[in-house]
Amino acid sequence: MTIAAEASSMLNPVDLFMRADMVVKAIMVGLAVASVWSWVVIFDKALRFATLNSQANAFEDAVGSGRSLEEIAAQAGPNPAHPLPRMLVIALSDWREARTRGALNEGQANLLMARIDRALDSLIAREGQRVENGLGVLSVVATASPFIGLFGTVWGIMNAFGAIASAGNTNLTTVAPAISEALFATAIGLFAAIPAYIAYNKFSIDAGKFTGRLESFADDLQAAVARRLGSTPSADPRREV
Repeated sequence: MTIAAEASSMLNPVDLFMRADMVVKAIMVGLAVASVWSWVVIFDKALRFATLNSQANAFEDAVGSGRSLEEIAAQAGPNPAHPLPRMLVIALSDWREARTRGALNEGQANLLMARIDRALDSLIAREGQRVENGLGVLSVVATASPFIGLFGTVWGIMNAFGAIASAGNTNLTTVAPAISEALFATAIGLFAAIPAYIAYNKFSIDAGKFTGRLESFADDLQAAVARRLGSTPSADPRREV
């Protein structure tokens, strides 16, 4: 085999995998599976956040269009999938239930506001957990993969030096292939960790922004209900925004 062919063989991932020790092979396979798993999560979260934000933009445009909140809630349906219209449905449902009993005194108004606040906070907490689902996978892959790959490299180098000692040959052409196989495990670990680390940080920021968006809308809803509570009893609540 020529020097060029040997160099090409040392850089061929398939050859490096096939020549590796069984322990190192198992580590490489595990890291490859972790990488595929993290990419599945990355594509899923990217699509999910794009859909959530697109729907949120459309809903906020509808709210800012001047239409009544009742009309927008009716269009969204009784149990909308997106959290923003669901928050609106919850707030208006509590408002209508309270108004069916007649005019509210100050104590009843405070109880209504507290009930709406608890309901919206509970929804925000659940949605915050939902949008963060999968981030734990990215965190584990990002933090553990380099160390797992490093363990594979150390194991491979130990075996390589053991084989070199047995052969009694320390020539570079004898050492290089074994070292390349061992270092390949670290390369796979970094290949799995770097995208997972970047995606974890990006989606953590996106999740925080989306939760903040929900909290801001909850504050706007509570302010709208408070304005309705402060209006005269004869006022038509459908005209309050």
